[in-house]
Amino acid sequence: MEDKLIFEMSVAGRKGYSLPELDTPAEDIKKLIPAELLREELDLPEVSELDVVRHFTRLSQKNFSVDTQFYPLGSCTMKYNPKVNEEAAKLPGFTELHPLQDGPAAQGTLELLYNFERYLCAIFGYEAFTLQPAAGAHGELTALMMIKAYHNEKSKIKNQKSKTRNKIIIPDSSHGTNPASAALCGFEPVVIKSNGRGNIDLNALKQAAGGDTAGLMLTNPNTLGLFDEHILEVAEIVHQAGALLYYDGANANAIMGICRPADLGFDVAHFNLHKTFSTPHGGGGPGAGPVGVTKPLEPFLPVPRVVKKGASYKLQSANYPHSIGRVHSFHGNINVIVKAYAYVLSLGADGLKKVSARAVENANYMMDKLKNHYYLPYDRPCQHEFVLSAKWQKEKCGIRALDIAKRLIDYGFHPPTIYFPLIVEEALMIEPTESEARATLDAFCDALIKIAGECETDPELVRSAPHGTPVRRLDETKAARSPDLRYNL
Repeated sequence: MEDKLIFEMSVAGRKGYSLPELDTPAEDIKKLIPAELLREELDLPEVSELDVVRHFTRLSQKNFSVDTQFYPLGSCTMKYNPKVNEEAAKLPGFTELHPLQDGPAAQGTLELLYNFERYLCAIFGYEAFTLQPAAGAHGELTALMMIKAYHNEKSKIKNQKSKTRNKIIIPDSSHGTNPASAALCGFEPVVIKSNGRGNIDLNALKQAAGGDTAGLMLTNPNTLGLFDEHILEVAEIVHQAGALLYYDGANANAIMGICRPADLGFDVAHFNLHKTFSTPHGGGGPGAGPVGVTKPLEPFLPVPRVVKKGASYKLQSANYPHSIGRVHSFHGNINVIVKAYAYVLSLGADGLKKVSARAVENANYMMDKLKNHYYLPYDRPCQHEFVLSAKWQKEKCGIRALDIAKRLIDYGFHPPTIYFPLIVEEALMIEPTESEARATLDAFCDALIKIAGECETDPELVRSAPHGTPVRRLDETKAARSPDLRYNL
């Protein structure tokens, strides 16, 4: 069914509302509102309530979502969010609390924030957390600000006049936000290559680490879905250079209850609640990127901090002279934190461990089924995700990863992440998460295997996909750089 635009459905005189008569004369209203803000006519569609409901309901049914389809976006952890966590966040005690409510009237929320910080410390091994950052990249920036403050304070104490620590080392397999966050914080990003096993190259790291190094940003498991086999050596090299080791926790869904970043030598880390802990991800929804620190970095945490005094809780900003200050208005995205808190409580320590174990199991199961049909650049056990390549299809049939991704839509699946990480040619990055059943994994693998066959038997079918969508293939570059979201009458 081809849907018209809401403007094209407009019929003069039709309306979908019923308002009471104005109790204020129109002339008085005009006096209250500045003339430049008044309009006699609005170019809005005239439609009935039924038209509106049917129109937007049909449009919503054309969208992909975690609640309707498998969503294997690598590096994004697009997993099902239990509705009980959504219900917890909708409790009026949370939703009706004003952000500036005084402490005595906000004890429940403050207690939740305090307890959740303690849970995160136990799960990941850190001394303390800040819950203020509103997303992963915001967490990165917050962590880097603390790293900078730490080195500045250390230089003051030692009265150092040596070269400033102004460089951040970043692997070539990192998330794109890592170098951007480092640059935004005033650091110079230094990119080093991975070795043939997908690990950080130790020799390259030794050459890069020195007196001007402030830290190393590392995702482990990395964006190839691989756990670095030499992480303890990496930590030793970084610390011997006097630098700090930063953990990008975007892939924490692979390690909960199995290992703790702090125990591996990571001094500071951010974690994506909107990936790992059952809160909405994608679509511009709210996020949260708490940052955990070891003892030496605790003085630099943002304020205010939630502290417990006897049996009560309060926000405290005093007594933290080295704090980097506030990084988010109010106290973070509380609604997201409540959902994550409910997720941790419902699963417990054993449940969180099972989440990661199942995510790793699912990824390895799919990788093994697909590696004979697509090129596997790093043939070793993966963690929660893995990266295939359409290199064979490109060389033999002229089919790209983009073509395969578009063809998957015809089979009812959201495409995986493509062309990332950049170090893999024609990358197809797949993350199944723990919440998918084996039947779903098999169906997705079968679709990819069928598409691999179509690349050889009917390449044009794949090259021109998708075929069953309301809109065919778009010019994605133009859509990203020159979006036109306004309906022009």
